[in-house]
Amino acid sequence: MNWITNYVRPRINSMLGRREVPENLWIKCPETGEMVFHKDLEENKWVIPASGYHMKMPAKARLADLFDDGYYEALPQPKVPQDPLRFRDSKKYTDRLKDSRVKTEQEDTILAGIGSVGGVRLVAVVHEFNFMGGSLGIAAGEAIIKAFERAIAEHCPLVMFPASGGARMQEGILSLMQLPRTTVAVNMLKEAGLPYIVVLTNPTTGGVTASYAMLGDLHIAEPGAEICFAGKRVIEQTIREKLPEGFQTSEYLLDHGMVDMVVKRHDIPGLLARNLRIMMKMPDQLSDMLDGGVRTQTAIAAQ
Repeated sequence: MNWITNYVRPRINSMLGRREVPENLWIKCPETGEMVFHKDLEENKWVIPASGYHMKMPAKARLADLFDDGYYEALPQPKVPQDPLRFRDSKKYTDRLKDSRVKTEQEDTILAGIGSVGGVRLVAVVHEFNFMGGSLGIAAGEAIIKAFERAIAEHCPLVMFPASGGARMQEGILSLMQLPRTTVAVNMLKEAGLPYIVVLTNPTTGGVTASYAMLGDLHIAEPGAEICFAGKRVIEQTIREKLPEGFQTSEYLLDHGMVDMVVKRHDIPGLLARNLRIMMKMPDQLSDMLDGGVRTQTAIAAQ
């Protein structure tokens, strides 16, 4: 079948003058059903222009958008055992890893980088949801810990962008062990007197919520993001009650004191820079400009 798909069909199409149409040229808004051209969606940071619905944003695109001029140093992916439990369900775990790596062009779900945002040097850690649902396994846990260690070594803050379905079942208890390990890394950063900000994206669930995702000094959430430990359906089946409308969304959590603010994606880089300047006791850029102007005028007057 691969030989037919990869060789015969392209040869026939070339002879007949047919052109393959790329998939996903048009993206459907989950809220309104509006069809948006993929290039327009990418240019608008994966936010539907009309409805303002925040789609899932690829990890590489988020880092490029976050850092000044899109420039950052990518942190290396630590080497870890690939399939310690030799797990297999309907498919081998190693095959699932290979498929996800081809799909995302990443080694695992975590992508981390160091650079400047609004002139503030920081380490950013992003989940790639398209890599097995952003699940937390050994590789992800080790990458997160290394990112915290780099932030401590560079004496700079760390910003986390979780997007995950929780722990990775194919790694069993080894996946759950990443919860206390990453929690210790958060505490190490705080003991070093450095800020830790979490930007909660859709979805942030399971063991990720139960560990580093809810331990920030400041919790920012994107509009409409699902933030929870157990899903709505599981809770309803357990307590046998209907949950409120919009339950577990970022807006609901804001109303109930679980997050500090809900911020549109376009405004997040500027907001992070302003808050980190305050938390790091750095001079404000505008104040520097004003002070510089006053000093210049004073020097001119003295002459």
